[in-house]
This record gives sequence, structure tokens and C-alpha cells, in this order.
Amino acid sequence: MSDETKEGLGPIVSSGHLASGALPALSEFEFGLILVSHAFHRWMVRCMAAAGLPDASALDVLVLHNVNHRSKAKRLADICLVLNIEDTHLVSYSLKKLEAAGLVASGRAGKEKTVEITPEGRAICLRYREIRETLLTKPLAAAGLDPAHLSDLAALMRTLSGSYDQAARAAASL
Repeated sequence: MSDETKEGLGPIVSSGHLASGALPALSEFEFGLILVSHAFHRWMVRCMAAAGLPDASALDVLVLHNVNHRSKAKRLADICLVLNIEDTHLVSYSLKKLEAAGLVASGRAGKEKTVEITPEGRAICLRYREIRETLLTKPLAAAGLDPAHLSDLAALMRTLSGSYDQAARAAASL
């Protein structure tokens, strides 16, 4: 139970009509997720701009980091799978923008198109990491953020994402 609920203020939600159902805490979680999601997207865009790529969208940043991950070529379908993105054309468009900027390069693995990070793309990702360490990671660590609690929270969010995906599939069949 949150501190707000304990103090009698009730849960903090964006839509009271959704919180009036069987699990009000889910609405409280969803509002927190909305705030975190928007703040995270804003952070990614501004951090990437500071790293040297001022016109990147949040999706561009996610795609670039994914292509850089483990320094191996990726297929469009794999990037979409990892990032849980259904609209492949959105990722395809990001890849075109990143390739035009010289941050990723196209290749082939048999008949399949692949993309991989370029030295310029790797350098931008490393600069992003340096800025992230300075502005986000170190202050959070200094504030006493418990890494184990953060890992538990991440595991819970992955579990909840499966529930939301299943509910989305069910809603699509209505």
C-alpha cells in the first residue's frame, strides 16, 4: 500500500473511473507507468542530443542501442521482438534515419537484410553511456537506490507486460 493510501488520500491515479474497479492499485501503477514512460522518453531524447544526435526520437535511441547490443548484426524482426514493437515499419523508418546519419550500416545474412552498428554509432552510444553515468546512474546510486530492489521491480514489470500483452490479444478478438 502506498504512503498516500496509508494517509487516507487514496491512490494517485489519472482516471478515477478505472480505479473504482476490483484492483485500484493497478490504476495507481498505470499512472506511475505513464509518468515514468514519458520521463524516460524525454530523458533518452535529451541524453542522445547531448551525446551528439539532436534529432533522434525515443524510438531511434532504443533502436540504436539495440543494434549496438553485443556488437552483432541484427534483423528487423529481431529488433522488433526484443523491443516488443508490432509495427515493423516504425523500426524500419528509424533504421533508415540511423543509416542516413551513418550510425548503422545495412548488410545481408543470406537472403535476409541485417543492420549493424558503425564506429560512429558505437561512439554515440558510448557518449550516451558516459552522460547517463554522470547525470543519472551516479546520483541514483548516491541516493541509496537498492540495485536488488530495482532488479525485482524490472522482473515485475516484465511479468506485467505479459499480462498486458495477453489482455491486448483478448481485446483484439472482441
